[in-house]
Parts: sequence; C-alpha cells; structure tokens
Amino acid sequence: MAEPDSYRTIKQRSEGVFRDKGSKFLAFAFSVSTTEEIKKILHDVKKEYHDARHHCYAYRLGAAKEIYRANDDGEPSGSAGKPILGQIQSNDLSNILIVVVRYFGGTLLGVGGLRNAYRSAAASAIQDANIITAAEQDLIDIRFPYSMMNEVMKILREENMRITGQEFGDTCHTRALIRKSQTARVLKKLSALQETSAGKL
Repeated sequence: MAEPDSYRTIKQRSEGVFRDKGSKFLAFAFSVSTTEEIKKILHDVKKEYHDARHHCYAYRLGAAKEIYRANDDGEPSGSAGKPILGQIQSNDLSNILIVVVRYFGGTLLGVGGLRNAYRSAAASAIQDANIITAAEQDLIDIRFPYSMMNEVMKILREENMRITGQEFGDTCHTRALIRKSQTARVLKKLSALQETSAGKL
C-alpha cells in the first residue's frame, strides 16, 4: 500500500499533440508544487503561444490530491478544463499542470468534439511523460550556534535531507527539505540536540 505522503507525478515537462478538422491542440505537462509556480508557467505559455485562440488547463496538487482546478479559457463550459483534469485523475497524478493550447482550424468541433480533443491532447502529453512516485516534502528552518554545525550536518546527512539554503555566522541558519512523514521525528532529534548543547554551557 502507498504511503500517505507519496503520490504519482511526472519527472519533467512532457508534450503531446492532437489534430481535428484543421484545429491543432498542443499539450504541455509540467511538474509543479505550488500555485505560484503554476501562475508563472501559465503566464509564460500564454506569452510564447500568444497567437493561439485558447490556453486551457487543469492542475492537481498534494499527496491528498485535494487542491485542483480546471479552466476552459473561453471554450464552452466543461468542454476543455474538465477533460484535461479527467486525464490527470484517471492516471492518478498529482503535482502536475497540463496546459492545452488550441489553434483554431476554421471548423467548429462542437462540445463533444472539443471534449475529445482536449482529453486526447492531455492523454498524449501524459503518455510522453516519465511517471514517478514522489513523496510530499516539508521545508524546515534550523537555527543553531556555529559550535553545533557538525552535529546538525550529521543529522541532515543521516536523514538524506536536501539543503536549499544556508547562512553562516555566530548563529547559523539552514533550510532543508524532509519527507513529510519524517518531519516530526527529525524535529524531535534536532530539538534534543539543542537541549543537550544548552546543558553543556
């Protein structure tokens, strides 16, 4: 059984394409973890494909998969974003954004045709993706005196934590990522270390 903090996602950006009656649907799937990241990607895609008629998308975030959204960007309601989200759900993916860019070919496809086109384009991008199992992470801030540097770094190494930022001085500041299910245990370890150090003073 899968761990509660693990989820299926894509390793890196992938692409797909679908054509119907002259219309071209370009699909792009992105690995994402925040709504801020999603806003930036959407802005960049709209800028790059500014001459396209529609930029429809759907995303889902988190191991619990409770954060999701679908957007039709001017297409008939439920004909674009929902079919894209449907592909994310049926492949049980999270921390993923799929944008489908449509170039209109002059012939109307009807709501059924649009649903099929957006679903097929999204499926094509997922098919092109490298699907992996990942774990939800917490970013923790650790502040400690310089004298404790070796002990703190030893814990970070033992726990396979990824350091994302460091500042050194009389008081050091390190930011590191840890698997969500391990956070409480590691914080307890670090806190015990600081208490031991305080006892030595």
